[in-house]
Amino acid sequence: MSLYVLGINHQTAPIALRERLAFASDALPPALTSLQALPSVHEAVLLSTCNRTELYAHSEGDSSALVQWLATHPGVNDDLSAYLYRHSDADAVRHLFRVASGLDSLVLGEPQILGQVKQAWAISRETGTLGGHLDRLFQQAFATAKRTRTDTRIGANPVSVASVAVRLAQDNFTRLSEATVLLIGAGETIELAARHLVEAKAQRLLIANRTLAHAQELASRHGGIALPLSELDKHLAEADVVISATASRTPILARVQVEQALRARRHRPMLLLDLAVPRDIDTDVAALRDVYLYTVDDLERAIEDNRRSRREAAEQAEAIIELQTARFVEQWQASTRQQPLLQLRAHGEHIRNEALAKVQQQLAAGMPADQALELLAHTLTNKLLHAPTVALREAARSGDAELARAAEKLFPHA
Repeated sequence: MSLYVLGINHQTAPIALRERLAFASDALPPALTSLQALPSVHEAVLLSTCNRTELYAHSEGDSSALVQWLATHPGVNDDLSAYLYRHSDADAVRHLFRVASGLDSLVLGEPQILGQVKQAWAISRETGTLGGHLDRLFQQAFATAKRTRTDTRIGANPVSVASVAVRLAQDNFTRLSEATVLLIGAGETIELAARHLVEAKAQRLLIANRTLAHAQELASRHGGIALPLSELDKHLAEADVVISATASRTPILARVQVEQALRARRHRPMLLLDLAVPRDIDTDVAALRDVYLYTVDDLERAIEDNRRSRREAAEQAEAIIELQTARFVEQWQASTRQQPLLQLRAHGEHIRNEALAKVQQQLAAGMPADQALELLAHTLTNKLLHAPTVALREAARSGDAELARAAEKLFPHA
């Protein structure tokens, strides 16, 4: 039995593949159920964010069945293996600890990933695919992530993709104090973007969402104007900057919508920041004049400055992760070594319960107590010694001296 992690992320796969392999929140429970239905899989967790999709499993055999399961995801083709990373046992433990600590993120040290890992763990628990092994692993990942943030400066001046997007707009495109910004969505990324835009004193915030009530909640907290998504076309031309991050499986903004907005703006430039995976803005939009379209992958250069400033803290965090990985693997192996003992005791308990039930039936039928005790002792002795006796006879016939020596250690006074 082994621990496995398989996945793709922003370092190994282009956004076009990441969006095809992404799981919407409501798709996770049935996907987990399907995954655990594989004969080799005992426990499973799925982590799916804008930058990664990862499968964690406690499974028998190799990881080939897990790879085949991922490859059956709609829209995924045979090219998946070229972008897929696979880790097992200690490497799988180390990988999860790095992910939870933000060391494997597009923005080094970003804090949002820990919440996303916790959400993946919670969904697995609610679905019934989380058992004791993966639960211990994820609990230790949470503790390790907390320690890297308290013992190092990896979390100092927290940076997110949303904050980098706002900074990009402010530093390279327009004065936000004179700009109208349209936010599409109402999730955590948009919440963070709204917060940073308020700090940057953006002149006007429009917040569009499929569920108007969610947009209204966000608008009330940040002084914006809430819009239903159905009215997006009416207000798109007002936006100098658009930041979109929804969970939609299909694009929210098509080329024709942006073209109409540009005509209404008399071709004043627009900055479109698509922070969603799958993408919210049709890729054809990038071909339009007076439009600057960025995806999460395009923010890589802007994020490099953040990486340089955090590398020293990251090295300290890596040392903590190495230590915590070694400790977890040692405990894991110790519990694995105890498994035969636990199985032996369970086997003995099962034999005892069967024998006791049989004797209780005989007593109830009128058997004298001394005969019942004799029957119980005889049954227990025969059943407990049957398997070892057969094994030792076979060892004597085959010349298996190792088993004979083991028996001498187990039964020194026999």
